[in-house]
Amino acid sequence: MTDPQASSPAPADLPAVLKRVFGFHGFRPNQEEIVRAVVSGRDVFAVMPTGGGKSLCYQLPARLMSGTCVVISPLISLMKDQVDAATATGLGAEFYNSSLDAMQRAEVLRRLSAGELDLLYVSPERLAMEEFLARLGPVRLCLFAVDEAHCISEWGHDFRPDYLGLSRLVEQFPHVPVAAFTATATPRVQADIIERLTLRDPFVVRASFDRPNLFYQVLPKEDVHRQLLSFLRGRKGESGIVYRTTRDNVTTTAAHLREHGVEALPYHAGLDAETRKTHQDAFNRDEANVIVATIAFGMGIDKSNVRFVVHADLPKNMESYYQETGRAGRDGEPAHCLLLFGRGDIAKIRYFIDRIEDDTERVAAADKLRDMAQYASVNACRRRQLLGHFGEKYPKADCGTCDVCAGDVERIEATTQAQMVLSAIVRTGQRFGAAHVVDVVTGADTQKLRDYGHDRLKTYGVGADRPKRFWRRVLDDLIAQQCVAVSDGQYPTLALTPRGHDVMFGRAEFRMIQQRERTKTPRRRGRAASEPAEAPDYDTEVFERLRRLRLRLARKRGVPPYIVFSDRTLHEMAAYLPTTPAELRGITGVGESKLEQYGEAFLAVLGPLAGKGKPKP
Repeated sequence: MTDPQASSPAPADLPAVLKRVFGFHGFRPNQEEIVRAVVSGRDVFAVMPTGGGKSLCYQLPARLMSGTCVVISPLISLMKDQVDAATATGLGAEFYNSSLDAMQRAEVLRRLSAGELDLLYVSPERLAMEEFLARLGPVRLCLFAVDEAHCISEWGHDFRPDYLGLSRLVEQFPHVPVAAFTATATPRVQADIIERLTLRDPFVVRASFDRPNLFYQVLPKEDVHRQLLSFLRGRKGESGIVYRTTRDNVTTTAAHLREHGVEALPYHAGLDAETRKTHQDAFNRDEANVIVATIAFGMGIDKSNVRFVVHADLPKNMESYYQETGRAGRDGEPAHCLLLFGRGDIAKIRYFIDRIEDDTERVAAADKLRDMAQYASVNACRRRQLLGHFGEKYPKADCGTCDVCAGDVERIEATTQAQMVLSAIVRTGQRFGAAHVVDVVTGADTQKLRDYGHDRLKTYGVGADRPKRFWRRVLDDLIAQQCVAVSDGQYPTLALTPRGHDVMFGRAEFRMIQQRERTKTPRRRGRAASEPAEAPDYDTEVFERLRRLRLRLARKRGVPPYIVFSDRTLHEMAAYLPTTPAELRGITGVGESKLEQYGEAFLAVLGPLAGKGKPKP
C-alpha cells in the first residue's frame, strides 16, 4: 500500500476557501477546528446534530488534501444525492455500489486510480470486501469518513453488524486519518465507537444537540387522519414526512391524504425497490409534498427543505425520535415536529420488546421506551427533556419553541372528572385496561360490560355527556401525573396509586392538560451557536418565482431542487434581490461553481427588480 502523504496543513484563510467553494460566509461552531484536525492528519470523533454541517467537515478537507476521501455511508439510496450535492459545489465525487452496471463501476475505478476523485462514497458492506480493499491499496487516500458512526455500537439505537468490519481500517491503512461522525450518540455510545474504530488520540467534539429552528409539539392521539389533515391545512407546497409504525398504516394514511388533496406517497420495506426509488425521487424533487414512511425502515433523506415531520405513532426510543425529527429544517429555516401520543402505542411496542430473548437487550429496550413515553406524557419543556436525554443541560428556563413554552399547553381544573375515572377503575376491581374503563364511564353498550355486570355499576354512564376521547385524555393525564399505574404485558391493566387515592377522596385536586393544535410553525426566538443566522423577511411572490425556476433547472439536470439551491438561499435572494454576479455571490450558498452554473438564470429573474431589495448587512 502506498503511503498517502497528506498535503500541507490547511491554509490560514479557511473562511475564504469556505466562501469560494460552498458559498458560506462563516463556519458553524466546531467545523473549522475539525477541518484543521483532519488536514493535519489527526483522527476525529464528532457528535453533531443533523443539519449541523457534518458533511462539510470531510468535504472541505477532501478539497484541500491530496488524495481521495472515502466516505462510508449506510444508505445506498442516499449516495447519488450526496454525490450530486458534492459535484454541484465543484468537487470530484462518485459512489461505488450495486446500483451501477459493470461499465459504470469500471469508470469509477478508473477515476479513482487516476486520482480524479475528491470523494468516493461506499457502503460498509463494500468496504468489507477483500477485493475492494485490494483496489484501495495502491490509491492515494487522504481520509476515511465514517458517517452514521453510531451503527458500529451495540449500545446504539441502530446497530448494524456490517459496521464492525470498519475496525480494520486503522490496521490496514495506518497512515490515513479516520473521522467518525454521528448525530445521536450518548456518552456511552461515544466511548464504544472510539474503542471499536481504534481511533488514535482523536480530536473529540461533542456539539450541542439543540436545533432551535425546530418547533416540538405533542398532541393526544385521537383521530389520526383528522389530525393530520388539520395540521396540513395551510401547509400547501411544503415538504414533510409522516411516520407510521406499520406498513398497513402507511398505506391507508397515504391513501387518505391523497383522497383529500394532499400529494402523499407511501414508503416502506414491503414495496418493491423500484417503487421505493420512484417515491423517494418524487419527494426529493418536490414532485410529491409528503412521504408517509415506516419508522422501522431507514429512508435515505438528505433533503434540506423538509418543513415538518409528524410522528403519528410513538417512536420506540428517544434516539430514533431525535434522528427522525432531525430530518426537518436541515437548511436552518423554521420547521415543525409533531408527535401524536396515545398510550395504546406503548403496549404495542412493549409486546415486541417482551419477545426479545436476550435479557440485557430486552431491559435496555424497555428503558428506552419508558424514556420516550415520559417525554411524550410529561408536559415540561420538550427541548429541555430531549437535550437532557443526551446529557446536555439546556441553559434557558423557556425555549420559546415548543408547545409547552409557547403557551399551547394549559392546566384546567378537572378533579370531578378525575374522580369519575378513578372510581370506575376501583369499582371494576383494578383488573381492566383503559378502553374498558372509558366504556364504563361513557356508558357504552357492549357485551363485555354486560358479561361482567359493569353496566350496573354506580359509575356506569356518569360521563355520557362527553366523547370517549375526552375521557381517554383525562385517563392519560392521570397516568402521566402518577395517579394511575399501568401494568406491564400485552394486556396492561390500571390501578390507583397513593396519589390517585388522594384525588379520589378529595384530599388533592387534579388539573389536566389542555392543548391546542397549531397549524403554523412559529418563527424561532433567537438561535443556538450551531445554527446559521436567521434569514430576513422576504418577498413571498419572488420566492415562489425563484422556486419554480429552481425546479425547472433541477429537472433539466436530473437532481433534486435543494441541490441547486436551498430554501434558505432562495429566501435571501427574495429579500436582498441581488442583480449582479458580485451581489449574487454575497448570498449564502452561492459558491463559485454554482454561480457559474446557475447565476445567469437567477439573475434573469432578479434583474428587473433592481433597487427594490433590502440592504445587505
